[in-house]
Amino acid sequence: MSMLNDILEKGRPIPNHAPWPRAVVDQAVWISAAQALCEGRLILLGLWGEQNAAHMALLDEPAGMIGVVSLEGLDGDAYPSVAQAHPPALRLERAMRDLTGLKSQDLPDTRPWLDHGRWDLRHPLGARGLPLPPLEVSSYPFLRSKGESLHQIPVGPVHAGIIEPGHFRFTANGETVVRLEERLGYVHKGIEALMAGADLIRGTQLAGRISGDSTVAYAYAFARAVEAAFGLVVPPRAIWLRALMAELERLANHLGDIGAICNDAAFPLMLAHCGVLRERVLRAADAAFGHRLMRDRIVPGGVITDLNDDTATGLRSLLAEIRRKFPALVELYDNTASLQDRTVGTGRLRAELVREYGAGGYVGRASERGFDARHFLRYPPYDSLSFEVPVLGDGDVNARVWIRIREIEQSLSLAEQILDQLPKGPILKATPFVGEGREGLALVEGFRGDVLVWLRLTPEGMIERCHLRDPSWFQWPLLEAAIEGNIVADFPLCNKSFNCSYSGHDL
Repeated sequence: MSMLNDILEKGRPIPNHAPWPRAVVDQAVWISAAQALCEGRLILLGLWGEQNAAHMALLDEPAGMIGVVSLEGLDGDAYPSVAQAHPPALRLERAMRDLTGLKSQDLPDTRPWLDHGRWDLRHPLGARGLPLPPLEVSSYPFLRSKGESLHQIPVGPVHAGIIEPGHFRFTANGETVVRLEERLGYVHKGIEALMAGADLIRGTQLAGRISGDSTVAYAYAFARAVEAAFGLVVPPRAIWLRALMAELERLANHLGDIGAICNDAAFPLMLAHCGVLRERVLRAADAAFGHRLMRDRIVPGGVITDLNDDTATGLRSLLAEIRRKFPALVELYDNTASLQDRTVGTGRLRAELVREYGAGGYVGRASERGFDARHFLRYPPYDSLSFEVPVLGDGDVNARVWIRIREIEQSLSLAEQILDQLPKGPILKATPFVGEGREGLALVEGFRGDVLVWLRLTPEGMIERCHLRDPSWFQWPLLEAAIEGNIVADFPLCNKSFNCSYSGHDL
């Protein structure tokens, strides 16, 4: 019996939770799950709460199994801290307290995370309907480092250009970074509170607006969670069109990232060339699906925009153009000594940290963790497609660039296979009315890594609770580790090589 299955069998199973099980457990079983995380036998996929309940999604990678354990009936009582045994849970527990008011016993860090004291409602996902005046805003107590000749450098939260806000507090010895501490939450939008009581159309729109560069991935995951809850079978053509959109989104973002990383290494020529190819992808997506980012194209039950022969031909031309031009850019990157000097060996991330945090995407795969939800879960149509998951072990900026390069190559192949095998037929199926509450869970591979969506639907088919977890939750803390020992001037390079989402993290 698998570790996760053993934990779930000690609890009370929840009916109508699909496609993986959820069980209500007691505090002893909750603690044993936290200990299994600490020992590396399970991986944390998500941790979220409601007014009187805490939920934890777990991955048993060797067994190929996902499950959710829950503590219910808390009624103001503190629950055992997962972060006490497993540090990757720390920010999620702090966020859970800010949003729901649930407190954990022996939480190692009791500072607020998302709530900066400026909301007009405390604990918006907890006891609702009690507006309170904003908290008195005080300075945030950043952690201190001890040692001689140390100084602090505050950066942000407002940055140059149009990037979103985040504060980075460096402690340095001369130019060498001794500690980096992040403070996020400046763009918290209250998405999960807006989800409560929404219908599926509104829920889909909200999901697609969590992080603009991942609008396909979020809508994809939300739709799959709804479909799992209903047991809805989606038309095959819609399934393949979704995957095509996901690969176009991956192409656009990886092309943009490679150019931006090189630009931060003082090589803007790559930014210009990669920017042109990225723009080609966005224009082709607009022509094919009616929106540059393909926002609001994926809905529960399928998709709302179909391909015709002309738009399919346009996409084939795009893929052929990238295949012609991209290898020369790869060669330019690999043979530019000044560029390699900046990226090779910079911002190394140890494989054991990646494994502990369960980090996915190019961050994980550049440091030996080959997890990819498309490959691990083999959700359709990826179970019918041929592709590889590139993995490297150096864990530096250069490795994260090369993972993106290899993933572009794989996405080109996947998109070509989809166009070649795209089935005919309808693209949308109506969601049924079932007359009973249901719950669904989905894990979809976005360009940054795995996106998790869990939801509970009312008997009327409305959203009662929806939790959405961005891969950045497990990547932002690792950026702090990767920059340690590097010089301050290399932070923009390291930061861009991670390219974590502010908006997706602060939803």
